[in-house]
Amino acid sequence: KAVVARESILSYNPNINIKAYHDSITSQDYGVNFFKRFSLVLNALDNRAARNHVNRMCLAADVPLIESGTSGYSGQVELIKKGVTQCYECQPKPPQKTFPGCTIRNTPSEPVHCIVWAKHLFNQLFGEDDPDQDVSPDAEDPEAKVDGEHSVTDAGNIKRTSTRQWAQDNNYDPAKLFDKFFKADIEYLLSMENLWKTRKPPVPLSWDQAASHGGDSKKEEDEVRAVDMQVWSLSKCAKVFASTISQLKTELADRNFLVWDKDDKPAMDFVTACANIRAHIFSIQQKSRFAIKSIAGNIIPAIATANAMIAGLVVLHAFRVLDQEYEKCPSIYLRKKSVHSKFILAADKQISRANPTCYVCSPKPFVNVFVNVDTMTVKEFENELLKKHLNMVAPDAVLDGKGVVVISSEEGETQANDEKKLTELGIVDGSILKCDDFLQNYELTVAINHY
Repeated sequence: KAVVARESILSYNPNINIKAYHDSITSQDYGVNFFKRFSLVLNALDNRAARNHVNRMCLAADVPLIESGTSGYSGQVELIKKGVTQCYECQPKPPQKTFPGCTIRNTPSEPVHCIVWAKHLFNQLFGEDDPDQDVSPDAEDPEAKVDGEHSVTDAGNIKRTSTRQWAQDNNYDPAKLFDKFFKADIEYLLSMENLWKTRKPPVPLSWDQAASHGGDSKKEEDEVRAVDMQVWSLSKCAKVFASTISQLKTELADRNFLVWDKDDKPAMDFVTACANIRAHIFSIQQKSRFAIKSIAGNIIPAIATANAMIAGLVVLHAFRVLDQEYEKCPSIYLRKKSVHSKFILAADKQISRANPTCYVCSPKPFVNVFVNVDTMTVKEFENELLKKHLNMVAPDAVLDGKGVVVISSEEGETQANDEKKLTELGIVDGSILKCDDFLQNYELTVAINHY
């Protein structure tokens, strides 16, 4: 995207200097000094973790940040400036409903990632063509790089063609389609070796393996409850995959494309089967048809006109920020017209001030956490709490008053602590941990509450 954006801008004005970085913004190559080189940062990110990280980097570098985003027909633009406005993390955010493309295509970790992928596969095979919904492995994933180069081995070099065209060339043969999406593409992913250094690698699955997998008693097949409320076995998923492809192929015969609808039985069954097969491959919990229908129905598509309107508002804010007219940059919201209001753009009356208890931008960041110190391991505390919930990238943690180094960002330094319970290191109800992230130039005091 960065490279394409650069090319697009240069097509309008070839006399300006633009440098594109195709990389992960959370890489240690982009520390505080990198951000200090800029007068202004514009965010156009697609995931919460990256937004949180850039928020902290701009606070540390004292560089204004214009944060923006869209969700379907809704969107918002807000200015974040240290000491002037609230930061991105001052207020709690609703659950994310859009997901990074490389997560969907390469490294799913939650059932919803598999469901989004399955809906994209439906559109690639039967729906309206959308290049943003590619389901093939993303070889350009920045995380797959090793020393600046992508880690795809020779074994991964397989020819890529249009998914729809490939399916048509093979007459929508279920076994061939299955082996491509769930075996060949997974083998290609495995060749991107750097992705699996800290993750459990997926296990390729062939049509023959799935079709002969155990399960599917006659009773299960006949029970109405089994169809919607129970998790289908792998062999049932394979059978449904084959039968729905045949049905959808017939429906497509006299149309240009099909539109996915959660209330259309073949379309919903196809997504259920594909999502659960992919979940099995990536060791992710599989879901019932009922649960998948609920999740799939709530996934919000991207709307090009909403993106364009928000992009225009970002630029208007940027002019004011460069003139240091921060007070003229209130948050602006895009919303659908309703019976209650004819306006689709609404602005706050003034800029939003910082939350004095924010655990990111307050003068002395502090947070209470509630954990079971008898059962939680140090590794779980690092991954689930410090990284996932408190959005640190490379945390260090020291037990206050005792000087015990619990977690270190230096590789291997505290590895011996990983599987220890918190209590084994003296972390009990009322303990205080001094945590920091060197990359984010961020310090946080964590109070432990045992439950």
